[in-house]
Amino acid sequence: MTRYRLTIEYDGTPFSGWQRQDGQDSVQAALEDAIARLGEDNVTLFGAGRTDAGVHALGQVAHVDLQKDWAPDKLMGAINAQVRPDPVSVLDVAIVDEDFHARFSATARHYRFRILDRRPPPALDRNRVWSVTHPLDADAMHEAAQTLIGHHDFTTFRSAQCQSKSPVKTLDRLDVAREGAEVVVYASARSFLHNQVRSLVGTLKLAGEGKWSAADVRAALDAADRAACGPVAPPDGLYLLSVDY
Repeated sequence: MTRYRLTIEYDGTPFSGWQRQDGQDSVQAALEDAIARLGEDNVTLFGAGRTDAGVHALGQVAHVDLQKDWAPDKLMGAINAQVRPDPVSVLDVAIVDEDFHARFSATARHYRFRILDRRPPPALDRNRVWSVTHPLDADAMHEAAQTLIGHHDFTTFRSAQCQSKSPVKTLDRLDVAREGAEVVVYASARSFLHNQVRSLVGTLKLAGEGKWSAADVRAALDAADRAACGPVAPPDGLYLLSVDY
C-alpha cells in the first residue's frame, strides 16, 4: 500500500459537504467513487477539513492508501478523468510517509470569505459570494475582528451540532479588507469549530453595518453563549484556501 496526498479544488454548490453521507452527493464520495473506477477497492479518503454544504475549496488536502503503485502525475490525471462532470479537480498528488494524516498532521488551516456589498446581485459569481445589498465598513469590521484574535472559549461562535471536545481554540488571524467591489475576510487557525468562520463573519457584518461596535463583538465572545452570536453567514462565500503541515 502506498499513501498519497491530494490537493483538491472544488465548487461546493452541488454537494452536501465534504463528508460522505448516505443518499447525498458529497465531495468525498465523488472522489472515492472516481478512484474505485480505477480498480482500487475499499477506498477511504481522509480530508483535512469537513467543509459544509455549499462551501468551496481552493486547497483542500486529503490522503488515501492505494494498492497499486501510481506515478503521482498519472494518478492525478486518472482521478480527474473519472470524477467528471462533478466540479472537482485534483491539483497535485504526492507520495507521503505512512504516518502522514491529512487531518491530524495539519498545523494550520486558512479560510477566505467573500462578501459582495452592492445592490445588484452577482451574475458570474452567483453561489460564490455572499451578496449583501448595502455597503459595509471594512475598516470597522477589521477593528472588531482584532478583539477575537487569540486563545479563547469560542462557544458563541460554535454550532450546536459541533462535535469538538472543547470550544477553546486559538484564532491566529482574522483580517478584513476591501478588495475591489468586495469585502474579504481571512481567517487562520490550527483548527476551527463547526460553523465558526461563518459565525464570525456574520457577527462582523453587524459591525460593518454600524449596528455593533468592536466592544459589542468582544462582549459576544465573552458571553460564551450561542445566543449572543450574530446571524450566521451563508456558505456561498466561504473557501478553504490551504492547509499547512
